[in-house]
Amino acid sequence: MEMIRTKVAVIGGGPGGYPAAFHAADLGMDVTLIDREENPGGVCLYRGCIPSKALLHAAAVIEEAREAKEFGVAFGEPAIDVAKLRAWKESVFGKLTGGLGQLTRQRKIRFVRGTARFADSASLEVAQADGTAVKVAFEHAIVATGSSPASIPGFPDSPRVMDSTGALRLDDVPARMLVVGGGYIGIELGQAYAAFGSRVSVVEMLPAILAGADADLVKPLAQRLKRSFEAIMTQTRVTGMEAGEREVRVTFEDAAGKRTEATFDRVLVSVGRKPNSRDLGLDRTRVEVDAAGFLKVDAQRCTAEPTIFAIGDVAGQPMLAHKATYEGKIAAEAIAGKRSVYEPRAIPAVVFTNPEIAWCGLTEAEAKEKSIEVKVGRFPWGASGRATTLGRADGLTKVLADPASERILGIGIAGPGAGELIAEGVLAIEMGAVAADLAWTIHAHPTLSETVMEAAELLHGSSTHFTAAASKSRN
Repeated sequence: MEMIRTKVAVIGGGPGGYPAAFHAADLGMDVTLIDREENPGGVCLYRGCIPSKALLHAAAVIEEAREAKEFGVAFGEPAIDVAKLRAWKESVFGKLTGGLGQLTRQRKIRFVRGTARFADSASLEVAQADGTAVKVAFEHAIVATGSSPASIPGFPDSPRVMDSTGALRLDDVPARMLVVGGGYIGIELGQAYAAFGSRVSVVEMLPAILAGADADLVKPLAQRLKRSFEAIMTQTRVTGMEAGEREVRVTFEDAAGKRTEATFDRVLVSVGRKPNSRDLGLDRTRVEVDAAGFLKVDAQRCTAEPTIFAIGDVAGQPMLAHKATYEGKIAAEAIAGKRSVYEPRAIPAVVFTNPEIAWCGLTEAEAKEKSIEVKVGRFPWGASGRATTLGRADGLTKVLADPASERILGIGIAGPGAGELIAEGVLAIEMGAVAADLAWTIHAHPTLSETVMEAAELLHGSSTHFTAAASKSRN
């Protein structure tokens, strides 16, 4: 068996793995990156973040074309070429992953295509894609194996019952589609398929969709989904599912115990993700794994085995690509002997629906649950000139601050571009900004970013374009 010796071995080429490998190489270390695909990118680029956003962009264009008649601009009903749309989506991640492959070579990183398992705390056995095997001896290893869609026991094994990976393949546009799970993945893909022409229903066991976000941020999206979705069934569970050749028959039970049945052409099961920590040979090391399957790590992302680090989805919540990238850089610097630690004050969360929802830092729900007193400034987008010109006055921006110091504790945004706007909030929290810092920062006019400034102004009772006692509250 061929032997490769390396300073750093990175297992997994996703948004945690490839930045870790790149940063380690930039720090002058000899790096070997191991991944199953032809080029780095991981689930995010091949089967997750990027292809889903490509489909969501196409869906947004369709919705805008339909709504433009309200402005006096009429288009014909959009015609969807599924094959061409699918090819365009695949070309997007093809360009990006190809570019990452080029960057890997430019950094002189050794790329091994295959599946790795630990032989011990200092070496890996890699089954390569070409059928051969290679052993990789390392001084340090970084586990960045990511996560996979969670499944529900008892659901039929059928091509008509998909996970998020299957939905992103876009094999067709089903006439009727059920989404099991009202989290961000299910709602994003459900909204895309609805724009493409599917009659979409959602079933969620909890009292509301997107349970992790504050209710006032979800409200604009929920109102929009009532018009585009056939049904949103909350506090309801699936009690049975039978898949035939042409349809899937599903039985539901609501909170009152009432049972109903319905048939669908396809079912998307989107009930979360699970860490890819099995079959890694971790039992041959001192790495500890918790009950949920996450590898236990310290502030430098080092496991109980001093030679092995873990980052990204496999290292714990939140399971977000940008958190994985941040951790990858921390791990690389720790291996290089730098005093870098994982201590973010705010990690942005973004739901790429239409409208988008984004938040960072403390939420109002968390403040209430933890009995933390907060001061809240809410700026409705109906008072924003830019939002009005876009025909999207249903948005909201809010700023949460400490009542005494007025230090920014959290920011939430609902509306187009919320995922871009939230970066200002993350920076404000990281820099320890107070409300006046945001309120007195000059924002370009007319822009949606002004809503952040005015929400901060409302912590003092009024802003230039909005004043109301109800706009601020204490929890």
